[in-house]
Amino acid sequence: MGAAQSIKTSLYSKMANAEAAFRNLHQDLLDGCKTGDQKAQFKIYKLYYKAMYNTSLRIVNDTMEAEDIMQESFLSAFEKIDTYSGTVSFGAWLKRIVINRSLDALSRRKAIFEDIELHVGIRDESSEETVRKEELDVKVEEVKDAINRLPDGYRIILSLYLLEGYDHDEIAEILNISSSTSRSQLSRAKQKLIAEMKKR
Repeated sequence: MGAAQSIKTSLYSKMANAEAAFRNLHQDLLDGCKTGDQKAQFKIYKLYYKAMYNTSLRIVNDTMEAEDIMQESFLSAFEKIDTYSGTVSFGAWLKRIVINRSLDALSRRKAIFEDIELHVGIRDESSEETVRKEELDVKVEEVKDAINRLPDGYRIILSLYLLEGYDHDEIAEILNISSSTSRSQLSRAKQKLIAEMKKR
């Protein structure tokens, strides 16, 4: 029992050290950004720009607009980097800025959810797991392409949930809807996605 406890303690210690290393991996660059060091800012930009561009592109579905949003998001992040508390990874903090700016840009073009009925309390009783796995068992790129062909509302909910990895509570906060609405919209969006993929 003592040996098992020792192994367990050692494992937890290694995990904690790995977590700390991950959190502080680019801390020197972030500290440089806080002092306005342009070299540090450029290095941070090079580390994150591609992922942030892809995040925006999945929402706005327009390459030039995604590029603009990504650039603006970095400028905004560097301007308010003092507000970054370190409670989440810098990448997660930056991604939230990108998502919010992307949604703002989209809402300026048209209402985000004009393609989906938005009524708080509507519940789709079908389980998310009812979407048959084999119907989505295709190449990731094909799924992404099919998502890009969907109306904005469906594309956003699928991108946030499936591609960005947000849960329903986080999506509810981002889109200012209830968690149950997020679940029902995701269910409808998955059905629409399957229909879109069957067309092809």
